[in-house]
Amino acid sequence: QVQLVESGGGSVQAGGSLRLSCAASGYDFSSGCMAWFRQAPGKEREGVAAIAKYGDTRYADPGKGRFTISKDDTKTTLDVQMNSLKPEDTGMYYCAAKCRYYLAFSQSDYNYWGQGTQVTVSA
Repeated sequence: QVQLVESGGGSVQAGGSLRLSCAASGYDFSSGCMAWFRQAPGKEREGVAAIAKYGDTRYADPGKGRFTISKDDTKTTLDVQMNSLKPEDTGMYYCAAKCRYYLAFSQSDYNYWGQGTQVTVSA
């Protein structure tokens, strides 16, 4: 059974940084891409960053230049380093695994999801 557990969320002031981590169990990291999504109150879940099997990455425009996604196949962890955080980055952040399409950003394209970790950025 695949289990994804996120950690690292919290409250920070604008301009601060957070590093989110997703610990995966029961999931073969070589089986496809993984991603981070976020969902702000009243908004749809959106892709933030994705990483492919061999390390190719894709970033949504809001996080380009500020977010860095990485994975450790040995430790089976997926991280995202978020710098220069803005109030609009506030939301629940989710780890997703096993995409149907290469570096997909649609939530319907991922088979497995974590429970999420809350990020709150104050002005």
